[in-house]
Amino acid sequence: MNLLPLGVGVVLLLLAVIDMLWTTLWVDGRAGPLTSRLMSSTWKVLKKVSGKRHRVLSLSGPIILILGLTMWIALLWSGWTFLFAGGEESLIDTRNTGPISWTERFYFVGYTVFTMGNGDFTPNGGIWQVATALTTASGMFFVTLSVTYVLNVLSSVTQKRSLASSIHGLGEQSTEILETSWDEGSFQGLDVPLNLIANQLGTLTANHKAYPILHYFFTPEKSQAPTTNVTVLDETLTLLRFGVAPEHRPSEPAIKQARSSVQTYLDTLESGFVGPASQSPPAPDLEQLRDRGIPTVADAEFTDSLVEVDDRRRLLLGLVKSDARNWPNTDSQ
Repeated sequence: MNLLPLGVGVVLLLLAVIDMLWTTLWVDGRAGPLTSRLMSSTWKVLKKVSGKRHRVLSLSGPIILILGLTMWIALLWSGWTFLFAGGEESLIDTRNTGPISWTERFYFVGYTVFTMGNGDFTPNGGIWQVATALTTASGMFFVTLSVTYVLNVLSSVTQKRSLASSIHGLGEQSTEILETSWDEGSFQGLDVPLNLIANQLGTLTANHKAYPILHYFFTPEKSQAPTTNVTVLDETLTLLRFGVAPEHRPSEPAIKQARSSVQTYLDTLESGFVGPASQSPPAPDLEQLRDRGIPTVADAEFTDSLVEVDDRRRLLLGLVKSDARNWPNTDSQ
């Protein structure tokens, strides 16, 4: 028994199993340690390489997903290869006599993991027969878990972009949303869409916890980008909560629920992906609302209110920058 390759094999298998289960099954645990490092480092490289070419960044999600799956199978395949190398007579060549090479062990593990039937080698003895059965089981488990994981991630990406489109449908900027929603002295028509968007945002937050890779699925289309559209939503809520005259605001529960959903979303992303920007974003322009006949509070009162939510708005700016975008009230993307 050769303890060095045996020990290396056990370590590699433990890394594969722990990281795989951590990433796919632990809903509140974010991604596994290896997957987390892989995702963040790949994203940084792609951002640096892409420059301002958003089409290149749109490949980040699929690339990171493929690299993650490749890393798991590489660890699994290598781990079992080292483990079988730990026994000098762990395998028997059914056609030729002589020692088994590393390439042959790698081949044996490959067709065993992917359950391709019997090859030219067979396990030698009870313990290696059990190890072979476990190798096959781990391969079946990996394939099943990977397929389920990929399908759930792609479904969550669709939901993520659907939420962004729902917000974008109300308007591209916070002031535009309020201008189009202003109807005969009130914003009562906003209650229903705010409630629906808050529910969608709650689902997106849960998906981000379960599948952290969602943060790296980038879209060049502003209308489908949650980072900028959630920012527009929160700026709209800030205007409704602090900028519009109290008697003309929508119902307080609708605003409170929507703001709470945004805060939960930000807390989830802050814990693993983004941090607040060093400076505050530009303040919304109350003058545009006044030009549309929407009653507002005094500028000084609004400025004081923005101080209360400065941390929240700087975190939103950090989120937008982490997604290689500009603050939505600017002209550029």
